[in-house]
Parts: sequence; C-alpha cells; structure tokens
Amino acid sequence: MARRFSRVSKTARGTPKKYVRGATNRTATENEIRSTARKYKQGTLTKAEMDAIAKRRSRNAKKR
Repeated sequence: MARRFSRVSKTARGTPKKYVRGATNRTATENEIRSTARKYKQGTLTKAEMDAIAKRRSRNAKKR
C-alpha cells in the first residue's frame, strides 16, 4: 500500500508555499527548487552542484 501524504497549499507552479515562505525573492527560490528537483530526477545533479545549492540556501535562511 502506497504511503499517503496530507494535502498542502501550493503556489501556482506547484511548489509547496512553505518552501518559499521566508525567501526574499520567492520566484528565484521556486525556480531553484524546481530546477534542482528536475536534475535530481534525471540523475544529473552533481556533488559540487548540491554543495553550492546547500550553501546558497543556508545563506538565504533567516538568522535567529
């Protein structure tokens, strides 16, 4: 039996709103999330690209 996930609100392009909520530039963040997902599914995401993405996302995070 497949695992069922609860429904969440999404943007017009299908990205969950929670993923882009705190971003200063929501469109750019959504573009980055979608391109990363596409590369991951194709199997073309390299370790260097993933490190750069993680660094960029941590820099964009809110400081507490």
